[in-house]
Amino acid sequence: MKNLKEILTNISLPLEEFKEIKERLGRIPSEVELGMFGVLWSEHCSYKHTRNLLKTFPSKSPRTLIEQGTENAGAIDIGNGNAVVFKIESHNHPSAIEPFQGAATGVGGIVRDILAMGAEPLILTNSLRFGNFNSEKTKFLFQGVVSGISWYGNCIGVPNVGGELAFDDSYQNNPLVNAFCLGIVRSKNIFQATLGQLGNELVLFGARTGRDGLHGASVLASNTFEGEKEMRSAVQVADPFLEKLLIDACISFGENKLIDGLQDLGAAGLSSAITEMGKDSGLGVDLDLDAIHVRESELTAYELMLAESQERMVASVQPHNVFNLKTLFNKLGIESTVIGKVTDSNRCVIRKNSNIVVDVPINEFGKSPRYKLISEPNKIYNKVLEEDISHLFNRNINIEKILMTLCSSPNLSSREPVFLQYDSQVKNNTVITPGSDASVTRIKGDNIGIAVSTDSNPRYSYLDPFYGGAISVVEACRNISCVGAEPLGITDCLNFGAPEKKDVAYQIEQSIEGISMACRMLKVPVISGNVSLYNETEGVPILPTPVITAVGLINNLNTVITEAFQSEDHIVILLGDQVYGKLSDLAGSEIISVFKGPLFGRQIVSLKLEQAVQNLCRKLIHNQLIESAHDCSDGGLLVAIVESCLSNMIGIEFDFNIKGNILAALFGEKQSRIIISATREKVKDVQKLAEDSKVPYQILGSTFGKTIKNKDFEIDLNMIKNAWREGLTI
Repeated sequence: MKNLKEILTNISLPLEEFKEIKERLGRIPSEVELGMFGVLWSEHCSYKHTRNLLKTFPSKSPRTLIEQGTENAGAIDIGNGNAVVFKIESHNHPSAIEPFQGAATGVGGIVRDILAMGAEPLILTNSLRFGNFNSEKTKFLFQGVVSGISWYGNCIGVPNVGGELAFDDSYQNNPLVNAFCLGIVRSKNIFQATLGQLGNELVLFGARTGRDGLHGASVLASNTFEGEKEMRSAVQVADPFLEKLLIDACISFGENKLIDGLQDLGAAGLSSAITEMGKDSGLGVDLDLDAIHVRESELTAYELMLAESQERMVASVQPHNVFNLKTLFNKLGIESTVIGKVTDSNRCVIRKNSNIVVDVPINEFGKSPRYKLISEPNKIYNKVLEEDISHLFNRNINIEKILMTLCSSPNLSSREPVFLQYDSQVKNNTVITPGSDASVTRIKGDNIGIAVSTDSNPRYSYLDPFYGGAISVVEACRNISCVGAEPLGITDCLNFGAPEKKDVAYQIEQSIEGISMACRMLKVPVISGNVSLYNETEGVPILPTPVITAVGLINNLNTVITEAFQSEDHIVILLGDQVYGKLSDLAGSEIISVFKGPLFGRQIVSLKLEQAVQNLCRKLIHNQLIESAHDCSDGGLLVAIVESCLSNMIGIEFDFNIKGNILAALFGEKQSRIIISATREKVKDVQKLAEDSKVPYQILGSTFGKTIKNKDFEIDLNMIKNAWREGLTI
């Protein structure tokens, strides 16, 4: 064995954990064994700081088929014998080093998580965050990431139907790239990551193994960045055309019952795939590494077990099915080899050149230590935004100029420069394209659809991580309610700094508690997810960023609506609290961020009101009483109205008085509000349903002309549109 200190450093394994491994085995582990323990006990693979906390998430519902943490992704029953399988996962650090390949392989990895469940990938989305928009580094990362995402998705023929994008200085050296995939499968054909039965053969198929991605999970994804340290060898290389063949193959597995178990080779490569398949099974494996098809000669056992070469999967196959399976692979042009067999030893035995290089009880690899977070809140918490912010505008408040500035800001401007790079219409099932509150995709053969929305507001989470987590859930669910979908479940990607820091630990704990509370109130289970820690550079963490993707079911696509005002002379109504300008509503708001105001205060949410507003919105849509619905969130009331106006270039004339602070009234980001529009003939029916539901409402005005107008200001829509379209121009 090489120098022990060097090896431990290479795999980021603490000395204390090495001593525990040595004690459990009763001997010094081999170099390969140590490498496997290092990667499988890494934060990225083991969740050793968060696993116990994640168990507090509500994970069950009458529709839940596969719960969080049990398989590659969760599964939800959508009726007619079908299920949707979905998950979101991070690829942050690889994207910071090689933005194109990091983002592309992030897409490929999340697609294979869905494939490993036997599901056909149906849609992709993402959540992206970068540093200061005006910096050259940010522009380089931004362009590379978006190009990598679009290239991979377009090549494999899976529509990318949107997501979210934001910029903040805290992500300057540590961008976030969170990729989401949803697939559909017959419920009876869902695969599990299992060894199957004694005597089964293990078939590795897909790309040849190389050295790319070595230490990707243990070093790159489980550590902070320090300076400009070169770690490009830990970034994987993508081949989307091979992935397309894997998609075709895996769909055939379910139809032909060719396999007993299936797992993708993602983080930790073959080490993770084999040990996860054998976990708690009472079975073991005997692998021959010389059988692996390789891209490079002279690969060591260590490299073969830890490499994260992409587009690879392993199947457990009954011996009589191996020939038929390999025939399928040959037909598709996919390389495959039998690399081992299932034994009754409950051990992981691995051979290279006829020598045993690993011989460990297979469950030991999954029994990493668990660490309790030591938390303490930052002094920023519990402060209240009380000061007058008019000084930010030289005490000359010009609503038109403020609105134009906000609409042209990178966080609120048009996402067309990004979305137009994605093929959102491939396969012709996309009903609502990127840019609306939620995307909607048709399920073939039925008049039902799936709605998806991804959301997070890190500023809220920084100011109050409990409510920040809760708001991320309710906003994602609010968005899918705005198209008429019933929330089915969520998947989360929890992006934070180093968990050893007390304030970061507090953020993690409180965010999880807030997410849990919101999910219980809305009766929405957490069915899958990912934790990404150590997102910081030179000791400076990112803003806490719990990303939530909500998935909903639409039973009748004929009722679907969007945020767009549909015609003139429609009545515009605000569901939720009435417009009143409280300074506290500006906490964490986009206007404060854009104009460099004080980042303190907090946004809170009434879950009881939130539930009532969402239920009412869905009922109004199902009864076809309204023409549009739009979540009021980032940028506040006036920005939300602008977004509804711009879609069809239909203006609005307000006929209500603005009370309180005008900036807080128009740009404050008070929660639990939805802007709807209805024909004059249906307004009374809308009002009655709102009153019956005990939901506050306020008539804002009516659609008219090409301006946004009230007694205090009049703003031309064409001017706003031009500014809005130029915000992401590079």
